[in-house]
This record gives sequence, C-alpha cells and structure tokens, in this order.
Amino acid sequence: MKTANRALSGVLLTLLEQNSGQPGALSLRVYRAIRSAILDATLQVGDRLPSTRTLAADLAISRSTAEAAYAQLEDEGYLRRGVGSGSFVSAGPPRRKDRGQRQLPGHLAFSKRGAQIAETGSCIDARAARAFSAGMPALESFPVNTWQKLTARHARQDAAAWMMYGDPQGLPALREAIAQYLSLSRGVDCDAGQVIILTSSQQALGLVAMMMLDGGDPVWMEDPGYRGAQAAFAGAGAKIVPVPVDAEGMRVDAALRMQPRARLAYVTPSHQYPLGMSLSLPRRLQLLAWARQAGAWIVEDDYDSEFHYDSRPLSAIHGLDRHERVLYVGTFSKVMFPGLRIAYLVVPGSMAPAFVTARTQADGHTSPFLQAVLADFMQEGHFMAHVRRMRELYRARRDIFMEEVERHLGGMLEPQPAQGGLQAACLLADQRLSDKRLAGMAADAGIELPLLSRLYLGEEKKNGFVMGYSALTPAQIREGAKTLARAWQTTRYTGRG
Repeated sequence: MKTANRALSGVLLTLLEQNSGQPGALSLRVYRAIRSAILDATLQVGDRLPSTRTLAADLAISRSTAEAAYAQLEDEGYLRRGVGSGSFVSAGPPRRKDRGQRQLPGHLAFSKRGAQIAETGSCIDARAARAFSAGMPALESFPVNTWQKLTARHARQDAAAWMMYGDPQGLPALREAIAQYLSLSRGVDCDAGQVIILTSSQQALGLVAMMMLDGGDPVWMEDPGYRGAQAAFAGAGAKIVPVPVDAEGMRVDAALRMQPRARLAYVTPSHQYPLGMSLSLPRRLQLLAWARQAGAWIVEDDYDSEFHYDSRPLSAIHGLDRHERVLYVGTFSKVMFPGLRIAYLVVPGSMAPAFVTARTQADGHTSPFLQAVLADFMQEGHFMAHVRRMRELYRARRDIFMEEVERHLGGMLEPQPAQGGLQAACLLADQRLSDKRLAGMAADAGIELPLLSRLYLGEEKKNGFVMGYSALTPAQIREGAKTLARAWQTTRYTGRG
C-alpha cells in the first residue's frame, strides 16, 4: 500500500479555491475535491489518505468537516476505512477503451509557456457579496434606471452599428471620454489615440506581458501584491522579483539592490494592494528615473483610485512621466459593476498600433453596444455623480467596519490604515496564529476571509486577511463581526493557532 504524498493537501486546496463559487457546504466541496483527485488519477487505488485530523489542519477546516467528506466518499465506494489502519482509495477512474493511440500525459501536451501558465494558476474573483469577501462594489446602489434608459436608447438606434464587429482599439467616443476623465481626475496626460479598450484589467496585464516581456526577464513586483499580475507575468516566463513595501510603498532602493536590470516594474501606487498605502512622491520620481536610465517600463495599475476617503489621492505616475515609460491600466469593474467587462490600457501613442494588433489575437474587440452606453453614461455626467455617491457610501461603511472590528475583534485583528478602496488588510495581532486555520473556522460559520499570507511572494510573510466591507450594509458588517468573534472565541483565549 502506498501513502499519498504531502502535495495532496496543496492539490486539494487548489481544487477548493477553484470551486469556491459552487453552492453547497464546505464538506461537500472537500468531498468533490477528493473525488476529482481520484477520478483524474492524482490519487490511485491503494493510496493512503491523511487522517481527518491532519487533513483538517492542512486545509484550515474543522475536523467534523473533513469527517463528513470522508464518510460520503466511503458511502459511495471511493474509500475504505478501518479503525486504526487509516483511509485508503478503493476505486479509481473508469477505464477508457484503448483506441490504439497512446495518450500523452497532460503535462507533456502543453508548451513550456502553457505549462507555466497552468502551474502559476489564476486569479478568481468572488461570485457573491458576503462578509467579508473582498473587492465587491455595492451593486444595490448602482443607478440601474439611468443605465437602463441609456441602454434602451441605443437599442432603438442603428442596430447595425452594434451588431457588427467593433473597432479593436475601442469605440472612439468612449476612448475620448476616458482620456478626458483621466486628464481631469488622475492627471494622466494622454489622448484618445493612446487608449485601448479591453474586457478586463487582467487582459491588459496579459497584453503587456505578451508585448513587453521575454522569457527570463526580471519583473519587480510589490510584496505582498496582486496575484493576477503575478500570474500574467510569470505565465509569460518572466522572473518575478518580490520587492518589499513599507509605509511609502514599494522600496525602490531594495529593488535596485535585488535586480537593477529589471525589464518592468508593476506597482499599485494610488492604493497599494493589499496593504493600502500610497507610493510617496520621492519613490515615484525614483521609479521614473530608474525606468528612464534602464530603458525599463512601469506598469501602473490604478484599479480603485476613484475611492479615496480622507484626502485627495496623488496624481498618477503617468502624469509625471516625460519619457513615455509608463503603461497605465484602469478598469470599470470596481467603480461600476463587474459584469460590465470593460477596462482600458493607456500606452505611448507610437506603440498603440502594435498593441491593437496584438489585441486582435486575443478576442478582437469589446462589446460595441456596452461601450456606446458607457460613453453616454460618462459624457452626460452620470459617471462622476455615481463616483461621488459611492465615495461617501464606502467611506461610511469603512468607518463602521473599523469600529466593529475594534469592538468585537480587537484582541485578534489589527486593521491597517484604509484611506481608500473597497477592503482593508487586517493583520493577526498574534503572528504565531495560523490564518489558514482561522479562515477555515470562519468558513464553517459562513464567513469568507481571503488570506493575506497568500499574497506574499518572498520568504517573509504576515498572517492576516484582506477583508471587504464595501458591498455590505451596516447591519451585515455588524453581524459579520459578531459571527466571526463567536467562531474564534476559543482561539481568542487560548492564544494558539
């Protein structure tokens, strides 16, 4: 009999994350993950599974959840269990008929880049708003009636204009509206010819990786930082250089010591993801000087710059750039609604045609109809009015969130300054505690806690959570904090993870 290797827990954890949006209890998701591992032959007949105690610790779930999953697998014949002897796989995947052609193992079927992309993983967004999923806008406060009127207007107009293929660079009216907005609100010096309309910021990052990186090129990334950017650049074969951050943002001096010849630097300067600080002006100038001297590029991801609550945010790095070394990424997913699927990339004018050509190899164009509706929404003043309303709403919810965390979880969590954005990073007051274990306890109580530790790339990690508040009503925030406090009550007093 064989023993399942320790990598099994990592495989199951990945499967659990991929299925996080599926309905059902946590025990059902664990059952499905183990069954999938059996059916795809990751686990084979005779393999011994970890004990329910070990599995619960590795996956940060309760032992009762692991026990329920094992019991269902045993009932269906996938496992056999014996007192004192352990749990073993008793049934494998169904046999396929031999058609005379040998199937290559999956990892040999991909190119090197394809295998790298599969190994790097992806960034999966939350599918529903609940305490305390991160990055979700308050959809109930979106001006749906105004949007529907604009949609109806365009539906009545020339249908052929939006039923045909669209401009791969984007609707000129929308590009003009975005360029004007960026100039007035973010200090970005650009015109409509530099704006490329895309379906997501992730697509923008993938396009940058395709056009600007070769295999092995070093890329500076904030540590901790956005996993979607890591996936895009690592998937292109780049060498990720995790650069620490402090109260002033990315430590450019440390980056220069670590890898001065980097090809590209990825930053979230207005509101660092996930810790929340802004990149200071001296650091911005230092970053621009490095890019100019090294012939390198800066990717500025301005993902939620509309939402700053306590002071006016610094203008974008792009506005300080006099040598065209900055590629600027923005999205409407947070400020409008995720289902809109419209984002944009601002590039130097001379590079725009090449980027548009590359874009046509991905998906051709973004929906002309939705672009036309969004262009009117911006040009008629609805967009800025919506931003102002949401800024006030999110500021109030941020304040309530901070108060409730202090009231109910003050002994466990230390919220970091949240001057803007849709979520706040909360460190565990006792870094000896396992955030994975605590997140598992929270999940059993119906609370979602995205792990901060998973956003670190280097050796040094901090345990905590990235907790969203923007999509939650005050009542939901208060109830979520109380529920979480009850779920952690034992850990609070034992002081052990």
